[in-house]
Amino acid sequence: MRLVSLAFALLISLSAARAAEPITLTQAMADPDWIGPQVEGAWWRWDSQAAQFLLKRKGESVRDTWQVALDGSAATALGDGARANLDAGDAVYAADGSRSAFVRSGNVFVRDLRSGVLRQLTRDNQSASGLKWSPDGGLVWSVANTWYRWNDGVVAVAAQLVADDAPGTPPKADDLRDRQLRLVETLRNDRAQRDAARVQGDAWRKADPTRAPAPVYLGKGVEIAGSVLSPDGRWLLVVTSEKGASAGQGGKMPKYVTESGYEEFEDVRTRVGHNAPVPQALWLAEVATGKVRELKFDALPGIAVDPLAALRKAAGKDPLKGNRALQVGDLAWADDGGNAAVMLRAIDNKDRWIASIDLAGATLQPRHRLHDDAWINWSFNDFGWLPDGKTLWYLSEESGYSHLYTLNGAHRSQLTDGKWETSQVLPARDGSAFYFLCNRAAPGDYEVCKVPAHGGEVRELTALDGVENFLPSPDGRKLLVRHSSAYVPPQLSVVDANGGAARPLTDTRTAEYKARAWIMPQIVQVPSKHGAGSIWGKLYAPATMQAGRTYPIVMFVHGAGYLQNVSARYPNYFREQMFHNLLVNEGYIVLDLDYRASEGYGRDWRTAIYRWMGKPELEDYLDGLDWLVEHKQGDRARAGIYGGSYGGFMTYVALFKAPGVFKAGAALRPVADWSQYNHEYTSNVLNTPELDPEAYKRSSPIEYADGLQDRLLIAQGMIDDNVFFKDSVMMAQKLIELRKDQWELAPYPLERHGFTHPDSWYDEYRRIHALFERTLK
Repeated sequence: MRLVSLAFALLISLSAARAAEPITLTQAMADPDWIGPQVEGAWWRWDSQAAQFLLKRKGESVRDTWQVALDGSAATALGDGARANLDAGDAVYAADGSRSAFVRSGNVFVRDLRSGVLRQLTRDNQSASGLKWSPDGGLVWSVANTWYRWNDGVVAVAAQLVADDAPGTPPKADDLRDRQLRLVETLRNDRAQRDAARVQGDAWRKADPTRAPAPVYLGKGVEIAGSVLSPDGRWLLVVTSEKGASAGQGGKMPKYVTESGYEEFEDVRTRVGHNAPVPQALWLAEVATGKVRELKFDALPGIAVDPLAALRKAAGKDPLKGNRALQVGDLAWADDGGNAAVMLRAIDNKDRWIASIDLAGATLQPRHRLHDDAWINWSFNDFGWLPDGKTLWYLSEESGYSHLYTLNGAHRSQLTDGKWETSQVLPARDGSAFYFLCNRAAPGDYEVCKVPAHGGEVRELTALDGVENFLPSPDGRKLLVRHSSAYVPPQLSVVDANGGAARPLTDTRTAEYKARAWIMPQIVQVPSKHGAGSIWGKLYAPATMQAGRTYPIVMFVHGAGYLQNVSARYPNYFREQMFHNLLVNEGYIVLDLDYRASEGYGRDWRTAIYRWMGKPELEDYLDGLDWLVEHKQGDRARAGIYGGSYGGFMTYVALFKAPGVFKAGAALRPVADWSQYNHEYTSNVLNTPELDPEAYKRSSPIEYADGLQDRLLIAQGMIDDNVFFKDSVMMAQKLIELRKDQWELAPYPLERHGFTHPDSWYDEYRRIHALFERTLK
């Protein structure tokens, strides 16, 4: 027994010693399995007494399903035999709360929430979607372009869409065909008999309630992009585009290290300006008759006003004629099927409309227009109906921040307000209130909040700081909250639906990871010298700074542009965070900023980069550098910068536009020329190269690479299908032509935009570390 105790004490001692050791580069860049899997998808078990969730299996890409009860017992992995009785995420609930419906493995299931009995409605290899309960207690869903309906009986086709001309549609005029029919009586008789048989078949179908409705024909000149059936099964809203519309010319990406041993090529996306989204049309179809009517966009305010007219004129382009091209966003039916709403977006990115639909007149009725001289946000476009079927709710940035509004007839109410963001809105099942995420206390502090649907006080229901998402229980009494913190990957807790203390349900971290001591980032506010207010940041520094000493500086730039990294949540850049621990242990200080364009700070912060990417962000980093020197013992003469994707782009900007300020920079998977990037992101910020060449010229680092005088490391995956490796090759050629000599290019043959192999992570950060050691120490 004494030997066992001694062995246990030795084990504890060794663990403590390891925890006290500084993090090594090998460990920081190792497979994150050593940290422990984060909770991924999570949902309630039907009885509201347990949660089910996904965890990555160690050493594999497989995700297992686990279950944890609310009684405090440990989470357990569910075996294969339990899979047939699993619930699933995105369940929808009947109006009386007695049943739920969900899709699992592509099939539709209904659960009786009183008895727990599970009923499987489909069993095939297709993927169902669009589940919605109907007013009579039935259920509708779609598979591809066919809608199905179930009402405690058979599963029946409720509506079917066909992109073809309806049988009996008169053909285009053709003199030769008309001549044949006039001259040959047998041809005339055969056609007449076919027409008569079709008419009789249609009559029998209409008279026989056991038959499925006839398909809805949209014409052969369109492609179906999506549809939504009304809950009562009477109406279909259908989105189409022109058949054969050009998607633009894509590229071919070479792959050199392959299983075949031969060079291979992969089709990749087109470039900005070469594949503008295809315009779409919206149709209202009556299922019973098959009648289809187009919902014209003419009534939308500002639809015919070109916000790019001045740029178009300056570029020598013809003025816009008629309405601007649109794409259809989400479609939403009220629960009773009596009302529908649609969100529409201009392809030029400057307007978003919400309109309801006059079903009898087949017309759009504009309810809200959001215009932005820069661009409409990718986020904060949620909308829907309350259970009363009359109150429309939506998010809008019109106040400068994303907030929640309701519309009931002409009465409009703003339910949230302030210099913070409302997101992930979820109406209470009875329509009495809204749940949502808010960051009222600080831009990076996210909690679950609640506000009455008729207006009133906004209450924070959680005090977890880093809420990722949440889900009400089937009985409506509790919230399953997925949350995280600086060094804790997303975990689950449960909280009362009216707020209160959260009860933890999971902790999936390994003992080795939990035993480690980490440097907590200090959340700081850097004063802007360029009129931007405060720039929020994370400072990694020693707990006690040595008096009289100055420290070399590393500044980190997050990717994606519109992303928030200065928050209480577990960062996307968890490896980089460990690397920052390593740097601090070696005598550096590190500053990570949510520069202008980052998420979480409102509309003006987001759009500060419109038509000039790189300018305000560099100003923010230069302000951050000044602040470190003035207040945190930073050494201006020993400053470096690095980041990936947008952070790589900003590293180029910093070294090329502010030569001598940063002695070294590591540009990882960087954009060199914005004309090479995708349309969906780039055209929002810079318009298109054809209309706005000046925006691309002053935003693309390859245009001012001659400013490089400091040390530069470029690192990128060679099969990156987001920012192409071509960008780095072009930059290399440019630097060669400019006779620049203090740069290097590190290619990674088997990596895409986000590296997946520990060897590549280690090699990349070994190079970054060596660069900073050579130049900043």
